[in-house]
Amino acid sequence: MTIRAAKATAHPNIALAKYWGKRADGVNQPAVPSLSVTLAGMATTTTVAFDPALTEDTFLLGGAPADEVAHGRVVKLLDRVRRAAGISTRARVESGNDFPTASGLASSASGFSALALAALSAAGLDTAPTQVSDLARRISVSAARSAFGGFVELPVGSPGEGDLAAIPIAPPEHLALRVVVAVTREGPKAVGSTDGMEHTVRTSPYFPAWVASAPALCARVREAILRRDLEALGVAAEESALAMHATSIAARPGLLYWTGGTVEALEEVRRLRARGLLAYATIDAGPHVKVMTTPEDEPRVTAALAEVPGVKRTIVASPGEGARLLDRT
Repeated sequence: MTIRAAKATAHPNIALAKYWGKRADGVNQPAVPSLSVTLAGMATTTTVAFDPALTEDTFLLGGAPADEVAHGRVVKLLDRVRRAAGISTRARVESGNDFPTASGLASSASGFSALALAALSAAGLDTAPTQVSDLARRISVSAARSAFGGFVELPVGSPGEGDLAAIPIAPPEHLALRVVVAVTREGPKAVGSTDGMEHTVRTSPYFPAWVASAPALCARVREAILRRDLEALGVAAEESALAMHATSIAARPGLLYWTGGTVEALEEVRRLRARGLLAYATIDAGPHVKVMTTPEDEPRVTAALAEVPGVKRTIVASPGEGARLLDRT
């Protein structure tokens, strides 16, 4: 019996133009375009081993069996790979993050991107980034962007078509950017991104306005990146984040991902700007505040955020690479 295995790593991405909401046609495609930066400094590493001795798929996350929902999503991706490869072999999956899991730091994006690459490689299929991106997106939309490094856009797909991959628009070195993550809560968030998004789509009176306005915000983010205009990027990214969260806060009942530390960190970002530092905030579906700044201002921004009440610790990241293989047997 031959065990075919591969190990891959991927980084989380931070959406600068937010994705929030899916199309209603059931193909797991976004309702709005999004644009992100893939971050070095945080990583998921995943091993997939197709083993003929197994009678079912197993999934360990951080050394422990994953919950039923996470296990089901992994099996769904593996089933797609098995159908494409013409095999029925079950797999052993082991994955770990070097940053908090399921807490609003895009561990789903890095996790499913690494899983897609490792599974495709172990099954002997095409591992081109576009293939990795499309496969990962079918399970976690934001994971499509972590297949690529640097600045990456995920457009809105065409109705009736299932294929959709992200598109890289600039390499990591294109823009001198640092992202300081202010961690405001340890442990998983109470409401996952998928559930929160579905609740917002169903009940928020602001969601149609979000769908209408998000493409223009994404275009502003793209143009600022291409011009290497960090200030314009920060302004547009902050608007996108606050607009996204406004839709969930207005849901019925309201969904609030923030903590007191989130609000305190946002206030500190405004104080930093008033003192002449370049600092702009973005927040994904979680409580942590990610602050965009320059390499020169980063030490002062990091020091200031570390003193904010409610901030547990900080992580400094910069634009990084896309998903990549570490080993294959």
